[in-house]
Amino acid sequence: MIAARQLDKISRLMGSRATPSAFLKAFNKESLLWTESLNPKVRLLGNDDGDAVRFSTYHYSSNCNHSPTNKVLRNLPAHVKIVEVGPRDGLQNEKEIVPTSTKVQLIKMLVSSGLTVVEATSFVSPKWVPQLADGKDVMDAIRNIQGARFPVLTPNLKGFEAAVSAGANEVAIFASASESFSMSNINCSIEDSLARFRDVVSAAREISLPVRGYVSCVVGCPVEGIVPPSKVAYVAKQLFDMGCSEISLGDTIGVGTPGTVIPMLENVMNVVPIDNLAVHFHDTYGQALSNILTSLQMGISTVDSSVSGLGGCPYAKGASGNVATEDVVYMLNGLGIETNVDLEKLLLAGDFICKHLRRPPSSKTAVALSSKKANSKL
Repeated sequence: MIAARQLDKISRLMGSRATPSAFLKAFNKESLLWTESLNPKVRLLGNDDGDAVRFSTYHYSSNCNHSPTNKVLRNLPAHVKIVEVGPRDGLQNEKEIVPTSTKVQLIKMLVSSGLTVVEATSFVSPKWVPQLADGKDVMDAIRNIQGARFPVLTPNLKGFEAAVSAGANEVAIFASASESFSMSNINCSIEDSLARFRDVVSAAREISLPVRGYVSCVVGCPVEGIVPPSKVAYVAKQLFDMGCSEISLGDTIGVGTPGTVIPMLENVMNVVPIDNLAVHFHDTYGQALSNILTSLQMGISTVDSSVSGLGGCPYAKGASGNVATEDVVYMLNGLGIETNVDLEKLLLAGDFICKHLRRPPSSKTAVALSSKKANSKL
């Protein structure tokens, strides 16, 4: 166990701009210093940087992600792309309308933190999702923001045309692996939805717009219960074959565990290239991070998340929000995986939207680091 002094130094570094590799180096050095205080039988060696590093009598690797000796870490990607879905998926279920200016400021803060893909809004009927009725105004306001892509959800050809008119340069479509959920969510069968999406993808390809495909209910459905992995693979393959450049696999009600996620991913990977897959986990049962780690071990390198854990689903009562982006970044930093996201700036974005919504953050990382910061001022 590392002493409180060492933990304090590590926590300060984790909340800073430091790269994951720098964090790992600090963590390992502090761990070894603590080990040395308990066990004087350590020896000093010079590392490549000319620094003295303490090694105990057991093997220790200070760069676990780059030269791993542990089976758990061996197959992890060096970099993970985070797709921030807070402004769309996170806010869509809020009953109180969030002002357009607040949404725009949130998007700007998320981009400032280093996030390069931010799902901005949705072009759906205001009757069904009144929170996102200002999609055109949001797109107008972020048109000149550099350094990020802003995909928008377009459930049909009408929505696609509205998105293009508003200046969208990337769109997304939303299918389901559950027949019942498809009917309740988009009011049509799976096959009818796929036919509808083919029209959208075809129109997008004519003007060279990339299309992202979502598959919901990939392990469980609020109506049908368990969803067979073969159904998920079928829908994912249909989306990929019609031209979707990336397929995001969503555990809409957050019931997945590594034990159910693994067979689902294995089935999908048999029909869709792994580089074209992403995962999207809700945290209803507190399993999102373990499911993400499992997915990374299987080769996935794109993860959806929502700032401060915003989200839910209007058609899946009881489902909590998406996994918090802050928690994902904290975990990835600790694994030595690059994200290019500044955690401190990300925390500011989460604090901003939570204050507007008048609620505490759902991110455990945000709560812990905010509490630590407050205590340091006492």
